[in-house]
Amino acid sequence: MRRRDFCAHTWRLVSIGTLGSFAGACSSNPMSPSSAPALAVLTPPVVGGTITLNVDASSPLQAVGSAVLLQTSGGNVLVAHTAQSSFNAMTAVCTHEGCIVNGYTGAAFVCPCHGSQYNTNGTVVQGPAVAALARYNTQFTNGVLTIAL
Repeated sequence: MRRRDFCAHTWRLVSIGTLGSFAGACSSNPMSPSSAPALAVLTPPVVGGTITLNVDASSPLQAVGSAVLLQTSGGNVLVAHTAQSSFNAMTAVCTHEGCIVNGYTGAAFVCPCHGSQYNTNGTVVQGPAVAALARYNTQFTNGVLTIAL
């Protein structure tokens, strides 16, 4: 075997081995996008920059600890039911590379692109994202949740 052929063959093997180890590292992430359950999706209208949702026994937001993804003309919004009469709403656009966050573990929202995780306040709990999700004001009165975009 010529030296040139030997070097080319060796570099190919090293490259394949390196790529394989990177792929293994990504797939071993315990919160990889494939392991995060998908959020329920609602498509409410936006009227005057406001989203209004009835939160009753049939709502996917009825239970404390639940969450949904709202797909609206005003953008994608994550909503978490955080306490008896308290809800948090934030943009669903991941601050890492702009993917739509659509997974939820019951404690964290998970981005499907690179696995960034955010708590129900929108704060990063696992990167690669470093910036929190932008929050929206919410109001909950008489079973009606209002989100100002």
